Amino acid sequence: MFRPPLPPVPVERQEIDLDADVLFGAIPSLDVDASLDAVTDELQRHGIRGGLICSLRGALFDACSGNDEMRKASEQEHGLVPVGTVDIRDALTAETEIGRLAAAGVRLLRLFPVEQWVEPDSPGLQHVVDVAVEHGLVLLTSGDVSRFWRPFSGARVCFLDVHAYRVADFVVLARREPGFVASTRMLVGPDSIERIAGEVGAHHLAYGSRAPLHDVMPSALRLRMAALNDEEWRQVAGGTASRWLGTAHLEDEK
Repeated sequence: MFRPPLPPVPVERQEIDLDADVLFGAIPSLDVDASLDAVTDELQRHGIRGGLICSLRGALFDACSGNDEMRKASEQEHGLVPVGTVDIRDALTAETEIGRLAAAGVRLLRLFPVEQWVEPDSPGLQHVVDVAVEHGLVLLTSGDVSRFWRPFSGARVCFLDVHAYRVADFVVLARREPGFVASTRMLVGPDSIERIAGEVGAHHLAYGSRAPLHDVMPSALRLRMAALNDEEWRQVAGGTASRWLGTAHLEDEK
């Protein structure tokens, strides 16, 4: 069947400033090169200038040593922003680690409730979110937004797994939660990105790829071809994530 070629990507959209969903480290169970060099090379190949980077060691094995690995990596590579993590299943130890991260200047905390087998109504999850908010951290989290939104109410948080099928749910939530942001990685429907931007504003969207565990090309191409105006596009391609690194408050993001 004949398929017409895609229109060319606009020159001004060749570079994406920040990827909000980047991982690195050893993955013994997968045949994926997630070394720091491989990850940074992949971002560069796809025209992505920088990324919010989190250690897989911290997510899957040991948060403390993983966070040390993450900080060292971000110091070595220009354009990488450090993102800490904790083990939600041990909320008491997580208290101390969140304090250590905040004292070291880390401003982002990534949670892995799905990967750590934590339920949405877990007391530990709610406590970890509360402690992170008290320290002024912005949160990134895996999990279906329709199930996991409640513990994050009132927080600044990027939901990394918002699917095209959950666009309406996310819009309804974002109307009353100014700090809720959706990663674009799974917003692959023909109007998913555009619908969220039109309903609640492009500041509720941030580009994410989940490099190197997912192919970067589909998410990057979808964003580059999105029917957004120039200001909206710049917001999604890095503006939203950049605000997390500044001093913006929730009322400023409405």
